[in-house]
Order: sequence, then C-alpha cells, then structure tokens
Amino acid sequence: MLIVGGGLVGSTLAIALAQAGVDVVVIDTQDPRAGLDAGLDGRASAIALATQRVLAGLGIWPPLEAHAAPIKDIRVSEGRSPFFLHYDHREAGGQPFGFMVENRNLRKALFHRVGELNAIRFLAPAVVTALAREGAGVTADLSNGRKVKARLAVAADGRNSRTREGTGIRVTHWPYEQAAIVCSVAHELSHDFTAHEHFLAAGPFAILPLMGDPGRPGHCSSIVWTERADLAPTIMTLDEKDFMAELQRRFGDFLGDLEVIGPKWSYPLSLRFAERTIDKRLALVGDAAHAMHPIAGQGLNMGLRDVAALAEVVVDAKRLGLDIGDGTVLEGYQRWRRFDNTLMLAMTDGLNRLFSNHIRPLRLARDIGLAAVNKLPPLKKVFMRQAMGLVGDLPRLMRNQPL
Repeated sequence: MLIVGGGLVGSTLAIALAQAGVDVVVIDTQDPRAGLDAGLDGRASAIALATQRVLAGLGIWPPLEAHAAPIKDIRVSEGRSPFFLHYDHREAGGQPFGFMVENRNLRKALFHRVGELNAIRFLAPAVVTALAREGAGVTADLSNGRKVKARLAVAADGRNSRTREGTGIRVTHWPYEQAAIVCSVAHELSHDFTAHEHFLAAGPFAILPLMGDPGRPGHCSSIVWTERADLAPTIMTLDEKDFMAELQRRFGDFLGDLEVIGPKWSYPLSLRFAERTIDKRLALVGDAAHAMHPIAGQGLNMGLRDVAALAEVVVDAKRLGLDIGDGTVLEGYQRWRRFDNTLMLAMTDGLNRLFSNHIRPLRLARDIGLAAVNKLPPLKKVFMRQAMGLVGDLPRLMRNQPL
C-alpha cells in the first residue's frame, strides 16, 4: 500500500497495516526526524479513550503514557453564567474520558514505532509529482525520480490534500469568521486533570490539562482560544504583557497566576467535507476527508477512527485473498465512516453556531440546556460515552481487539 502523507494519521495507518503484515510505503514532504528533539511547541491533541486503545494496540502508547495527562473531568460553562455541565469520570466507570498528549511526544512515539517495523518504507522528504491509478494498481512518480507501485493509495496529506485534488473529488468548504490561537500555559494551582470549555461570544475557549513538569504534574495546560478572525492577528502581535492581560481576562483566576510557555500559534478555522472518501484505488483519511471546528477536540480522533476502520477493511480483504484496492472493498470503508463523520461535522458546526453569539434568548436556552443535561444522569451518560469515543460501530482496535 502507498500512503501519501506521514503525519499523525498517515504514520498511524502505516503502523496498523505493517503490524498486520501489509507492506507499506509512506511518502511525505518533510523528514520525520526534523523537530523530534524540539522542546515544547505549544501544540497538543486530545486523545479520546477509544482512540487511546488504538494507540495501545499498535504499540504506540507505551512511550507516551508517562507524558499523557488523563482527562478525569470535563466542565462546560457559558461565560460567567452560574449554570454548567460537569462530567465526572467516576460516573463513567472510573476511566478517564481521554488524554491530552503534546504533539511532539506523539510524533516521537510514531517515529520510533515506524522504525521497529520492517514492513514500512518511509520516503522523505519527497513529493508525489504524478499518481496513475490504473486497473491493476497505482504508480507514483516522485520528485527524486523514483517510482512506487502499489495496489492501493491513501491520501493522508491534510485538509489541502493535493492527492484528493488530483481526483476531482469535490469538497464542501465554508470558512468560519474565526481563528484559533493555540499556546500552552503554566499556572500556579493544579488543574486536577479537569478540562474546561468556556463558551464566549467570539467562540469556545478551551483549557485542556497537560502533564507538564514531571516533578510538578498538573500545573500546565493547553489553550485553544477561538477568536474573531479580524481580531486574532492583532492579539498575536501584542507584547507579552498585553497578551497575558487578554488571556487572563478569558481564562479567569481560578488557577492563579499564568505564564505562557513555548510558542503561540494561530490559524483560520473552516469546515471541509469531501463528497466521497474513495475513488479508483484511492481512499481518503483524516483531514483529507474531513476537517472540522476544534470545539470538541475531535479532529485527530476522527482521523484515527478512519485509520482503525480502513486498516480493518484492508487487512480482512487481504486475509480473504481479495484485491485490497478493489472498489467493493473500498465501498465497505466509505459506508462505515460516512455517517459517523457526517454526524461529527454537523455536531461541531452546530455547537459553534449555537454558542458563538450573545443573543439573549439563545443564551437563556443554552443555560437551561446545560443545567438540564447536568441533572439527567441517563442523558449525561450518553454524552460522556460520546466524549470517550465509545459510541457507534467501533472497529476492532477501538474495542481492545487486535486486527
């Protein structure tokens, strides 16, 4: 199999397939060794419990475990409203809802696991200059003059996927009038491994627990701050004192004094949804298939659900002696993932539109809704299982079963 894109999603797919005996070639524009020794860069990812099972089953989790902060509680509130929604892990069987992992640590774990599997060839830096998808397979021409042949190609090259664009697959796309500001902060008091989502008029402001200093765990958090697109560039250019003032105003003082650690990042927010996730001898995974608002922290989780499903479909086809690139095999993958991805895109888009405003009747309805769900244990349990990634037709890897 040929995977175009060796990021978090592409590398995980390569590991899943190689571990199950499928030969894989990964092509990426960046050398995966670049930045492995870099310090904290401010970016982190939420890993739902079901997604953590995928990483554990693929041997990726062991080196991550000591650096992963468990999300034991989730608290959702709107501005300064007294109403809130609180998820307690003790009400969900005592397991964490998921984990927060710094992206640099996840990249390291993936790099070392890839190196342990002889069935993976990682070609980077390299660019696919042409991809021919014919009756018997695919042939990729690379910028370094090499050719790669495979039965199936996978586009894992992000939301602006050149591989997808080359197929003519149409993409539903609309920009939000918002941008995300991402950074990490150290704080005086412990977060007690609670994730906070504050809904403000400009968009959600998430405070997500990181492990931080091993000698003082619980005093570091990842910030995903949604701001108006026209204001975000100005905020990013503020000096340290003024930036901290804006951050503290939104963060509050419940964790004491704050300090930004590592770089700050900003990027525009938009929704993208490919009209289909397969084409002739091609499958799309991750952001190449769907890119969503970060409001629920589900972007990487949905990509890794794609990985678990596609790997299962391909491995089962191979064991039956079928052509893994055949259209009937790929149709099974598309049917499996279509509803789940559509539902999550609609949910994140709807939540963002519902909460990112100061319309008084809507504010009242939202407050009543949060309070009502908080007082209805059966309904709250459904939402908690959704946050853990345990809802839907789960692939074997997400059920703690091997491929």
